[in-house]
Amino acid sequence: MKSINYKIIEFVIIFLIIPISFVVPYSPWLKLSFGLLGFLYVIYVLLRVEQLKFKVSKTIKWKPFWKITVIKLGVIASLTTLFVWITDSESLFTVLLNKPLKWLILLFIYSVFSVYPQELLYRAFFFKRYQSLFKNKSLFLLVNAILFALAHLFFGSVLVLVITFIGGLLFAFTFKKTQSTLLVSIEHAIYGCWLFTVGMGSMLGFPS
Repeated sequence: MKSINYKIIEFVIIFLIIPISFVVPYSPWLKLSFGLLGFLYVIYVLLRVEQLKFKVSKTIKWKPFWKITVIKLGVIASLTTLFVWITDSESLFTVLLNKPLKWLILLFIYSVFSVYPQELLYRAFFFKRYQSLFKNKSLFLLVNAILFALAHLFFGSVLVLVITFIGGLLFAFTFKKTQSTLLVSIEHAIYGCWLFTVGMGSMLGFPS
């Protein structure tokens, strides 16, 4: 499981074949099965092969993390609010204002059952397994962001691909700097929850 050839095959199946296959029309149950089996494999490799310990590090630097995250959120919030106001003003904060309970429930479900698994796969697993295969670290981060965007190909939206690519870069840099799945998951959840809140949730699969 640690040979280069094995990792290349693993990489192609998990990060190329499976995401691209989700675009092809076939049974949703089969898609769910492939995704679940792939994720269980990832957890097995992290725990048994890579010996990753799921624990919160005592050396996490919370203050710098929150400072830079709030700054980035401010930029994201300003740009996305302007975008929704110009392109679809009726959607601006509509779920928050009209269905606050549904808004809270969806944010919780998204953060726990979507964000954290994504970060386990695209940051914890990806960095642990493949970083040593790339001599150019900038290229490694770029590839990570591209593959993260590719995972959202099934939405069929160029805008979603652009947003998730930018998000992928932000999350890759955060993980590289902090080496914390928890911190990058918090950052991912904050930005994703904001997009749903501001009125861009429907394009990312949030029910309105």
